Amino acid sequence: MNLLTLIVVLPLTGFLLNGLLGPRLGKSFVTVVGCGLPVLAFLATIRAFGQLDGAAGLALVESAYTWAVVGDFSFDIAFYFDRLSALMTLIVTGVGSLIHIYSTGYMKDDPSYARYFAYLNLFLFFMLLLVLGRSLLVCFVGWEGVGLASYLLIGFWFEDPAKAAAGKKAFITNRVGDAGFLLGMFLIYYALGTLDFDAVNAAFQGPVPPAVSASLVGVLLFIGATGKSAQIPLHVWLPDAMAGPTPVSALIHAATMVTAGIFMVARMSPLYELSDTALGFIMVIGAITALFMGFLGMVQNDIKRVVAYSTLSQLGYMTVALGASAYSVAVFHLMTHAFFKALLFLAAGSVIIAVHHNQDIRYMGGLKKYMPITWITSLIGSLALIGTPFLSGFYSKESIIEAVKISHLPAAHLAYWAVLIGVFVTAFYSFRMYFLVFHGKERFHQGHAHGNEDDVHHDAHHGGTPHETPWVITGPLLALALPSLAIGYMTIEPMLFGDFFGSAIYVADRHPVMHELNQEFHGAVAMGLHAITTLPFWLAAAGVGLSAFFYLRRPDIPAAIQKRFAFVYSMLINKYWFDELYSAIFASGARLLGGTLWRRGDQNIIDGLVVNGSAHLVERFSRLVKAFQSGYIYHYAFAMLIGVFALVTWFARLN
Repeated sequence: MNLLTLIVVLPLTGFLLNGLLGPRLGKSFVTVVGCGLPVLAFLATIRAFGQLDGAAGLALVESAYTWAVVGDFSFDIAFYFDRLSALMTLIVTGVGSLIHIYSTGYMKDDPSYARYFAYLNLFLFFMLLLVLGRSLLVCFVGWEGVGLASYLLIGFWFEDPAKAAAGKKAFITNRVGDAGFLLGMFLIYYALGTLDFDAVNAAFQGPVPPAVSASLVGVLLFIGATGKSAQIPLHVWLPDAMAGPTPVSALIHAATMVTAGIFMVARMSPLYELSDTALGFIMVIGAITALFMGFLGMVQNDIKRVVAYSTLSQLGYMTVALGASAYSVAVFHLMTHAFFKALLFLAAGSVIIAVHHNQDIRYMGGLKKYMPITWITSLIGSLALIGTPFLSGFYSKESIIEAVKISHLPAAHLAYWAVLIGVFVTAFYSFRMYFLVFHGKERFHQGHAHGNEDDVHHDAHHGGTPHETPWVITGPLLALALPSLAIGYMTIEPMLFGDFFGSAIYVADRHPVMHELNQEFHGAVAMGLHAITTLPFWLAAAGVGLSAFFYLRRPDIPAAIQKRFAFVYSMLINKYWFDELYSAIFASGARLLGGTLWRRGDQNIIDGLVVNGSAHLVERFSRLVKAFQSGYIYHYAFAMLIGVFALVTWFARLN
């Protein structure tokens, strides 16, 4: 079996083995298969990455089999491994493997342990299919597959109606975006007769662009990205997806599914470089998401929802970078974000275990002395998230802000102020959560009477003093903390200003953002030292300082502000009433349309006219015919005479 095919097949094998045999062969078998095969996929990815330098054109191509042949066109299941897909595959398998290992401790008492790991492996398989697919068609199969797997994982505890509804919400919302993706694919195939990425991108880079509107196709494909990467207005599924187990939140919302849209736009960069309209549209959507989803994080009390809204906001930052033609910067932030956001989610899970599955940060506090490893790793993740100089998030986030500042697109000014204000907002809500969880008074003994939104299927032990979680939980935290500290410093130069991506990402000469960024870059150390003189640094410092003052010194002030601005607080806590709006317009509208079609179409036309109407017609005709079946000879003779007369008359008229 070829190397790329092996990478994809390994998690699929784990899904089949654990799904079919896991419940019978026991937890040890499930653990070895469920964790071992993703780790092997990660090692195979490292080996494939090592082979890239010797590959012609800096890409490995493998064809697994031919799916279907239609005329002269064949649909091949083929894999494409260049620097862009290599980076994504390393993230998916590397971070995914750590999350699998973490899950062995987090889910150890769940009765559906085998089913959980089967779903987790299935998700990894579809995500690898998405990032390694050579064509839009294979990519779309993985695209739909991660939607299915996320539905299974988010609604993992489907016995709870609220958790089952969250899974359905994610699935349905993503289908809306996927409709746009499909239409974009159809237009590309209509214009080019192929869906292979290399052929499509070569055509859009050619001297004569294809006879198809790049703006229309670009916007349609981005609608699909809007669903997967949870951009406004298709963002509503992601916060509710916290209904799934915490490791699922880390896998879906940090390193894999939500970054699929960012990857797809970067992969199709030659198409987007032809349309400033599409780029401007992307930039505006990203800016609105980055700022307004950050505002929602400021009022959340559920520890996982704070991190979830942080994910929404950071995805907005990546999207803004895509709109500025800084595709490599977007992918760079995707990579750094995968580490520190997975770290924050898994640290949140560690806290949830320690405080007996209470998720309300108002009933935590003072956990620093009880959970030193979780505390320090959470601090590292939070500092990386807010863009602290020399940490990984600083290099990628600062590059996004500078890129949009340089951009000459009409929407750039709006986007610049949105991401700049977002720096303060991110620092405020991140350290609000940090201070309420790890510092201040111990409030965790007050929280047992309050409802928990997650993980009620674990042993419900209440009371007692919190303590550090086992090594199977803290080990992945430490492993993720290291790249959260240093990966940005180590990779910014080759990824943004070197030739790391090669031909995988294309930027037209008329969009010189990366060239101008290169002129201002004087090394990672100089960039970090210069940061203390910049506005983003002081905005982040102000956010941290204000949250410390509010939640450690004067907690009465936030309560007073909430009371004084009750309408604003209500708007934020109700998430701008998007759910209510969609329920009133789309859900109620769909029910009204369905009810109308049922009454008018099904009952009146199909049942009433076609089915029952034909039966009534036959019945009436039968009654008429029955009148002539009396048994009297003269009745039959009379009927024959009438029939002969009718036939003679008809024959006479014909002649």
